[in-house]
Amino acid sequence: MRHSRHSSLNDDESQVAHLDNGDIQVNIDVTVYLNGYHGGNSRTFLVGEALTLVEVTNAAIETGIHACSPGRPFWDVGRAIHYLIQRTSGYSACAMFTGHGIGKVFHRPPWIYHTLNEERETMLPDHCFTIEPCILQGSNSRVWIFPDGWTASTENCARSAQAELMILVTECGAEVLTQA
Repeated sequence: MRHSRHSSLNDDESQVAHLDNGDIQVNIDVTVYLNGYHGGNSRTFLVGEALTLVEVTNAAIETGIHACSPGRPFWDVGRAIHYLIQRTSGYSACAMFTGHGIGKVFHRPPWIYHTLNEERETMLPDHCFTIEPCILQGSNSRVWIFPDGWTASTENCARSAQAELMILVTECGAEVLTQA
């Protein structure tokens, strides 16, 4: 049985073992489908004293949101998160998972990277996408996927936290459509 403290992403509750102080119940991810449109939202919840990792993750998503406005390249989201993580000792952003466009199709372009990247497409009004950084403790940001095809773990069993919000680019900025 895998212990949740080593999983980056996991939606199979049968795999969760006893949680100790400082462990993280990694993520609750809710998806809604209404009138032909998809919506997504997720947050990481704590068990005991794992607050700093979740605070850094929440700061990363807020920093990414502040990088959104019409005319800005999508790479600004990854740059903003990258520079925040660089200033926050002891953490890294996982490059394996991205945010994504969302609407009538659930996972579609644009792909929103949370690390330095070369995505040159420009944000335009009515673009709708998720920002969902997965932040890891330590400098090793590599993860691997379990055979179930869904659960991910850090290579070094470091803790991780993730948050996801849906963003709509407006004429004068960006609006958060889902807020936990």
